[in-house]
Amino acid sequence: MMKPRLLNGCAKSVFIAEAFAAKGWDVWTCDLLPSEGWHQHIQDDLLKHLDDGWDMGIFHPDCTRLANSGVRWLHERPELMELVKPAADFFNLCLNAPIDLICVENPIQHKYARQYIRIYDQIIQPHYFGDMESKATCLWLKGLPLLKRTHFITEGIKQSVWKEGPSPERKANRSRNHQGICEAMAEQWGSPR
Repeated sequence: MMKPRLLNGCAKSVFIAEAFAAKGWDVWTCDLLPSEGWHQHIQDDLLKHLDDGWDMGIFHPDCTRLANSGVRWLHERPELMELVKPAADFFNLCLNAPIDLICVENPIQHKYARQYIRIYDQIIQPHYFGDMESKATCLWLKGLPLLKRTHFITEGIKQSVWKEGPSPERKANRSRNHQGICEAMAEQWGSPR
């Protein structure tokens, strides 16, 4: 019996790959940048590989021009507004890929992105899945159920992602998935159907 195949696109951590591989999936990551540790990595344009026979796709498109947290730059530097539509187009190509099961994740988007991208299906937080962090993450789903919360933490929640200081690694660190969310995805979506 063939293993189900997962394409984890534009990923900044190996947590999803590891969690789904532990469930018996054949997992591949794909990004323009080298892998941060996953052995089955396609270093290329993700769009070239969406039609390669995947059973599931979990995608993390760049949110720089889509996230509400950066909307001030569109007002301070109006020339950046022309980058919103191409970013939204890439996002939608991921969401509408010819794959039966898809999750696209991004932060809460600003109203300019909302003109091109449908409303998300769910907002989750890392602390819903056992990580002591606050970082609102929206999920756009195709063929997948909403993630069920596994933890109800009310105290000691940090915002270290939001408070991270300037550094060359800041963007990558802020975009990483938290392990609890990845494990919940594998547990809830990666079991035999």
